[in-house]
Amino acid sequence: MILKALADYYQRLADDPNTEIAPPGFERKPIDFLVVLNADGSFENLRDIREGTGKKRKGRVSLVPKGVKKTSGIAANLLWDTAPYVFGYNPEKPDRAEKQLEAFIEKIEQNFNGCADSGIQAVLSFLKKGSFEAVFSHAVWNDLEEAGGNISFSLSGDMQLVCQRSKVVSAILESAGPEGETQTCSVSGQEDVPAKLHTAIKGVWGAQSSGANIVSFNLDSVESFGKKQGNNAPIGQRTEFAYTTALNHLLASEKQRMQVGDASTVFWAKNACGFEADFLDYLAPKKGEEAVDYSKIKGLLSAVKTGIPPEEADQPFYVLGLAPNAARIAIRFWYEGSVKEIKERVVEHFLDLEMVRAPHDPEFLSLFQLLVSMATERKADNIPPNLGGDVARAVLAGTAYPRTLFANAIRRCKAEQNVGFARASIIKAFLVRNARISKSNQQEVSMGLDKTYDNIGYVLGRLFAVLERIQEQAQGKGLNKTIRDTYFGAATSSPLVTFNRLDQLSVHHLAKMRNSGKNTVWLDRLLGEVNGLLPKEGIPPILSLEDQGRFSIGYYHQRQDFFTKKELIEEQGEDA
Repeated sequence: MILKALADYYQRLADDPNTEIAPPGFERKPIDFLVVLNADGSFENLRDIREGTGKKRKGRVSLVPKGVKKTSGIAANLLWDTAPYVFGYNPEKPDRAEKQLEAFIEKIEQNFNGCADSGIQAVLSFLKKGSFEAVFSHAVWNDLEEAGGNISFSLSGDMQLVCQRSKVVSAILESAGPEGETQTCSVSGQEDVPAKLHTAIKGVWGAQSSGANIVSFNLDSVESFGKKQGNNAPIGQRTEFAYTTALNHLLASEKQRMQVGDASTVFWAKNACGFEADFLDYLAPKKGEEAVDYSKIKGLLSAVKTGIPPEEADQPFYVLGLAPNAARIAIRFWYEGSVKEIKERVVEHFLDLEMVRAPHDPEFLSLFQLLVSMATERKADNIPPNLGGDVARAVLAGTAYPRTLFANAIRRCKAEQNVGFARASIIKAFLVRNARISKSNQQEVSMGLDKTYDNIGYVLGRLFAVLERIQEQAQGKGLNKTIRDTYFGAATSSPLVTFNRLDQLSVHHLAKMRNSGKNTVWLDRLLGEVNGLLPKEGIPPILSLEDQGRFSIGYYHQRQDFFTKKELIEEQGEDA
């Protein structure tokens, strides 16, 4: 299903005159340097066509004949390659470089036997002369030797590469047809010659820079019935070209690709639609010059309430997550649904995350922000493996968030003695979604402070925040650390022992405030209000993991309430 959807997407792009997608026999490849020849094959110029500045310069992406899969042997590309093939230049391995140049020339002759194109004749004349001193003495040569990269050819005064000239393209397209014994393609169901080796997929974060494969057979243990390589799962050459070209196109895109943990994620619709262009802005909004633009997300929230256009409702939509796995690529997750379903589930995801926040907190959290909030030192490299894919799957399928997400959020709260907006949102989202899926009739945490919610974990979290506030008011602005820095983790896991100690401290802090003439009425009232919600049997010795999460939410809600009502509290006599 994945390969079929990708092959169909390739056909959609190929039918669109406004989309630059490689035809069969071609691919889009970065070309770094260009050898400019005269019609007689004499050398005219060596051009550096890389784009960008400094060390970040990259080759210009150009349409060239499809490259071969490089191995330890000698295998030349057609009309483009690196210096050892194009010039026979490799000071460390001169004998090998000589054979590489021979292979390069031989491939051109084999593919263009009888082709009357002047560009091909000029290239062959230049290569067969074997005299490259003018190239090696050119001012650009040092840059080429240092940077390496791909080299191709053009004729003087011609804006196209030689491989893009009309006669050359026609010759390549004619020879691009499959040759060999046909079988039924496992994807299309049509008769085709199976692809023995599939084109490498590039752009997957963490995979080999030279590319890796989704479909690959290179060991006896994964082969059967004496079949070799791709014949074990016959996929026609036309389908193989279509799915690999489409996937490489998506991975190279800035608008249809995002990183979710270790999963390089691409997405597309069966037919062009606005949702395809906006999907990235929903789950991975990018920062502008001043702030993130959340207008697309707000528009989505409104659209789901007012109704989704009928032409989009049943439109198939696909999301594919890929992760590195040695020399291969693993499917981290795959989701297929309609635009309507995914829109509703993305909205559901944001509503589950909805949480009271400080002015500096982001209005909506991207998937990356959620994941990195649970990583040690908030580094992307420390995001637990598989977690990104599990979270994305839960969002798209509307299923429960992974318990690992919930547990890690609580663990980081205790390790850093801090809850924070992102972690509070994760914990709340996990709890409310689980309650909805399990159809629980019990009340669950809300987005803001709930003074009637009597869950023991939530109440103890509120109580901890009140006791911390009492300490802050008693000690004044010179306070270096609060009870949160010392007791938060213990109070979350083992509240009975910890709160006995905290109660004793609060008595001392309140007495200090009264002795200094500070008004404690509002704190006494609030402390009594929260204590009144504790169960008759008292504080339990331990809390379950769910109640530990509610503890964090109770603490976060109460702290946010202090900040949002600061002016009112000051009017009632608190010294800010």
